[in-house]
Amino acid sequence: MKIVVVDGATLNPGDLSWDALVAFGTVEVYPHSSPEETLARCCDAEVAITNKVAFDIPTLDALPKLNYIGVTATGYNIVDIAAARDRGIVVTNVPTYGTPSVAQMVFALLLELTQHVGHHAETVRQGRWAESGDFCYWDYPLVELAGLTMGIIGCGRIGQAVARLAEAFGMEVIGYDALPFDGKRLGIRPVELDEVFTRSDVVSLHCPLTPDTEGLVNSARLARMKPTAFLINTSRGPLITDAELADALNEGRLAGAGLDVLSVEPPRHGNPLITARNCLITPHIAWATRAARERLLAAAVDNLAAFVAGKPQNVVGTVA
Repeated sequence: MKIVVVDGATLNPGDLSWDALVAFGTVEVYPHSSPEETLARCCDAEVAITNKVAFDIPTLDALPKLNYIGVTATGYNIVDIAAARDRGIVVTNVPTYGTPSVAQMVFALLLELTQHVGHHAETVRQGRWAESGDFCYWDYPLVELAGLTMGIIGCGRIGQAVARLAEAFGMEVIGYDALPFDGKRLGIRPVELDEVFTRSDVVSLHCPLTPDTEGLVNSARLARMKPTAFLINTSRGPLITDAELADALNEGRLAGAGLDVLSVEPPRHGNPLITARNCLITPHIAWATRAARERLLAAAVDNLAAFVAGKPQNVVGTVA
């Protein structure tokens, strides 16, 4: 069996090993693949492992030997699932691997917004403290989290992990989810969606991208937020209407935003959030700790092993 990893550098830039795949066949690993390279490299492959390289209908039609696609991510919109199903191709994903890392990133962004550690550390490096006439200084308001309200939209595994961290910081936690959840058990007080925006000092997004959630954070909902509030997004970029969030930040209607995702990645030149006031943007790295990537790679190998054994797991859709 020929196995082709079409964009291995995303998951494994060199600090992990692909050796576990060798047990299942001949393995070719490419750091990146263009659409044309994907066709050439997978033309006689039975298995393709992909993170962000798309497998659409023309690609699937050009790869008649392909019978398994392993997506090394939770999101699987890069594969035309219906077309794969019609062609008898099994598609799997990895639904859980990065929960602790993503929850940690929420607070990395939030703490930078509230404490401005990076900024103040840089001023010390530049010699400003040594030249100061006082024993301390700060350039921005410093915000204590204890006693503030964390509003979580999407109370699944990651939302719950964020709730536990928020509770440890002494925050009150409220949340909304499209599905019912046991708020008492999770330590999250269920409220309506609009109440999350109205009451929260911090709103953290953890819901999937669907037609119902695209543009969830728009001018109307931003207008409900306190001008002292912060918005955190480590989920999906299109949950936010970029220009409307940029306007709210630039006009001082929102204290700040911490974003690990954007509506288009990499961002296009001219995205208004890149230069927006008090907007921290990181390049979609919440998932990318070594620990999380180790779990992701191990799960991808387990998915392939289960498929080879005739008992596929984490299958997306149902093969006809």
